[in-house]
Amino acid sequence: MCFLLIYSKQFVILIINKQTKLKIVCFIGGYPMDVNELFWQASIHDIKKGYNDEATHFTCLLCGEKIEKGIIHPHEGVLFEAEKFMQHHITAAHQSVFHYLNGLHKKMTGLTDHQSHILRLFYEGKTDQEIKEELEIGSATTIRHHRFTLKEKERQAKTFLAMMELLKEQNEKEDSFVPIHKTATMVDDRYNITISEEQQLLEKYFPNGIGKELVRFPKREKHKIVILRAITKLFDETKQYSEKELNEMIQPIYEDYVQIRRYLIEYGFMDRKEDGSAYWIKK
Repeated sequence: MCFLLIYSKQFVILIINKQTKLKIVCFIGGYPMDVNELFWQASIHDIKKGYNDEATHFTCLLCGEKIEKGIIHPHEGVLFEAEKFMQHHITAAHQSVFHYLNGLHKKMTGLTDHQSHILRLFYEGKTDQEIKEELEIGSATTIRHHRFTLKEKERQAKTFLAMMELLKEQNEKEDSFVPIHKTATMVDDRYNITISEEQQLLEKYFPNGIGKELVRFPKREKHKIVILRAITKLFDETKQYSEKELNEMIQPIYEDYVQIRRYLIEYGFMDRKEDGSAYWIKK
């Protein structure tokens, strides 16, 4: 069973992934897309597998890991062809696609923490009696009620998905929305930004190109998010930065680098150690 939150006027799966290891950038329709967007653009079939099939490689939709086709991949004395090795990667790195999705923030799945826990126990094949004992639930009737509630959610998701598909077919020309970054601290109307709106704002605030001087830091929340997202993409996801290094990268963009640094943390784009000795892109 797979639960989707449909955001905006296109089908997207909103992901908060604490396991991402690297940033993959590709281009679709001329628009730069990172691994988050690759996930959101994937079909339900590929999402259930956890990877997509490209010309020269398989790409893990959960973390961006790429497995090259056409060669044998040895691992711990076992030889894997590419797709089998990707399946092994999914299990080794993420346990399963189900566990990965079930571990997303409840804002993304629409499930309470309790429902997520019970759903995982169902997936793992626990009996009602075992679930009752593990959760210290007094009656098996309560577990049956949870099963019914989850089936209701499944039916609602299918209905909504069909409605959105019909809406998409009705108006193929409508502008796509920018996917929400997976570590967003709060998902609300601030993220209701189309791709064309984002491009216009970037041209407005970075007239000389992204990474060059920012004309001013905006007051409007939507505009802030666009600017912060663009600045975030200038950093290496695999690297930790000292506060001095971070400041040196931000200062040429905007003189109040402390403000930018604070907002990068506040909006969930970056994280840091408590003593401020290291900063990194949240994954």
